[in-house]
Parts: sequence; structure tokens; C-alpha cells
Amino acid sequence: MRPDELDSALGALADEHRLRRRPLLAGPQGPRVNIDGRDYLAFASNDYLGLANHPAIRQAMQQAIDDWGVGGGASALVAGHFGIQQQAEAALAEFVGCEAALLFGAGYAANLGVITSLVGRGDAVFADRLNHASLNDGCLLSRAQFKRFRHNDMAHLEQLLRDTPARTRLIAVDAVYSMDGDEAPLRELLQLAERYDAWLYLDDAHGFGLLGEGHGALLEYALHSPRVVYMATLGKAAGVAGAFVAGSRQLVDWLVNTARTYIFTTAHPPAQAAAILQALRLIDEEKWRRHLVERHISLLREGLRATSLTLCSSRSPIQPIIIGSNKEVLKLAAELRARGIWVPAIRPPTVPQGSARLRVSLSAAHTQDDVAELLAALLS
Repeated sequence: MRPDELDSALGALADEHRLRRRPLLAGPQGPRVNIDGRDYLAFASNDYLGLANHPAIRQAMQQAIDDWGVGGGASALVAGHFGIQQQAEAALAEFVGCEAALLFGAGYAANLGVITSLVGRGDAVFADRLNHASLNDGCLLSRAQFKRFRHNDMAHLEQLLRDTPARTRLIAVDAVYSMDGDEAPLRELLQLAERYDAWLYLDDAHGFGLLGEGHGALLEYALHSPRVVYMATLGKAAGVAGAFVAGSRQLVDWLVNTARTYIFTTAHPPAQAAAILQALRLIDEEKWRRHLVERHISLLREGLRATSLTLCSSRSPIQPIIIGSNKEVLKLAAELRARGIWVPAIRPPTVPQGSARLRVSLSAAHTQDDVAELLAALLS
């Protein structure tokens, strides 16, 4: 796109009700926030367990700044790997039942780094059609043959695997899909990976902290296999930031030496690792957080059961209400905001054309009264 085309391109986005801007948040993340100068009851954050502003995590990070400083200085391979980050990686590996783990600055960086490290020209990658954009970008940048299968359609995936002669293959899926809240059939996927000698790459961004008693999809579905590569983000249920990849010791050693988004990135702040360690303790010890979220989910779904509103099939805190039209979903989101409730309107290209939705995100930081207030607004 040329510089003189930007205005018209932005105008086209506005005409399609797809022009976005960043809401200005004043203060910490939570169920009650101030956005653009107004207070709202918010159902937008992926802070599923309500840990993003937890005092114990804040204290751990503040103390770690005194102990370890603020900046990483350079890549860990150049300036050194912080001891506190090594502790966090060891704790994360144990938490999800793997031999080793590697911290990344973001889930996006992890997905790009891992996929491009394991497959390349002459290889093949297979991705669910509803995968997160970062998985798709990793597949594209790998330069492997990129094949997409119909959402959760194992027969279609098997056909693609059977018809592909590539020697090295990788199947990439979200464990929990970020815009629908449904889950991948992980046991069936692993069976296909074993049958057709493929890696199985799991992005558990929205399952970690919730599934498997908080330990994630690997524990939920007992997926113990050397061909499984596990990734989870730490800025959602864990309430912090960054991501990690877990698997065999050999896998992590390979990524340290080949994952470009790890090698050529300044190490993230060491204090972040201290916050991660504290978050793992809270996920493990405060089981009531998951139980409370489950009650919120049941309350919302039961309250909308007999209405004309269309909910996706989801047992996760992601509860999308499908509207369809971009214009209509923006109108409904505006009506909720007028009542002091913030629910994001999600439109293409984040979701398929014609499936614009209100994406309700529930948290342990919400109360039952908060959910009841949302229901009253949706039903009015």
C-alpha cells in the first residue's frame, strides 16, 4: 500500500464497520474499570482467575525488581540467562508435567519461533481453520506446505495427512479456541499425529490455569507423548505476561539454538519471572477461583437458554453471543456501554465473515451480582 492510499483504506474500514481504536484504560485491569473517562462493569479481559492485580503477585514483582533490576539487557544467549527465569522455567515444566520449558516474551513470539524451528521448505503444516492468527503466521513463515482443515474435522485432517508426502509434518491447534470458547479433540489429534508421524503443537493460551485443575490441557487429557509440543501464555489466567513452551529436554535445547524469536530478542524483565512463580502458587492453592468461574458460566448460560440470543457451545470463560452483522453487533455493544457495561464487539477478520459477536469473558474477579447485571442488560 502506498502512503497516499492510507486515508481511503481507513475510510473503507469505517464503511465496513471494521475500523478499530484502542480504548483508553485508566488504572489496573479488573471487573470494574475506567475506560475513556467512564466507569464500566467489564466482561472483556482474559484475566480468567482474577490474578492480574493480585497483591501477592504485585509484591513478588516489586521485590524482584529490587533483587534483579528491570531490564534484560540483551538476548539471554548474549548477556546471560537470569537465575530467576531458570527457576520459573523449571517450575512451569513441572507444573504441566514436562521435562523442560522455555520462556518467550509473548505467545505470538512462541508460535512463530517454534513452528519455524520444527518445519521448513519441503515439510507440511496442518492447521485448524479457527486457529489464532499467530499460529497461522507461524505456519506461513515456516515456508512449509500450509494446509488448513475444517474446524475440529478429524476426517478432513486425516485425508490431508494421508495425501501429503512430506517427510516432516506438524499439526497446530488451539486447545481452547479464543473466539468460540470450544475445545479441540486433543486425544483424537494425538492419535492422528502418531499414526502419520507428525508433531502435535498445542496452543493452550485459553486453557492453562483452567483445564486439568489449572495445570492445562496436557493434564486434562493425559497427553503424554514426545511428539507433543505445548505452549501456554501467561497473560491470561496466570495474570502476568509472556509465554512458555514445554516438552522434552531435547526439544527445549533445540529451540534455544534455533527459535529466532528467542535468539534475537532481548530477554524479558527478570521480575516477570518472580510474578510467574507466585501466579503458579495461586493457581494451585486457590482452587475456588476456578470453581467460581464455573458457577458464573452456568449462571450466564442458564439465563440465556430460553432467549433468542445464540451462544456458542463452550464450557470455558469465553462465552460468545453470535450476532452476525458488524453493524448490529456494534449497536448492541454501544447499548451495553450506555448502561455501564463493557463487552467487546468482535468482527472480521478476527472471526469469519457473518459471525460478528459479543465476546463475553468471565472472571473469578466477577461476582454473581455482576453476572446477573449483565444478564439483565442483555435481556432488556
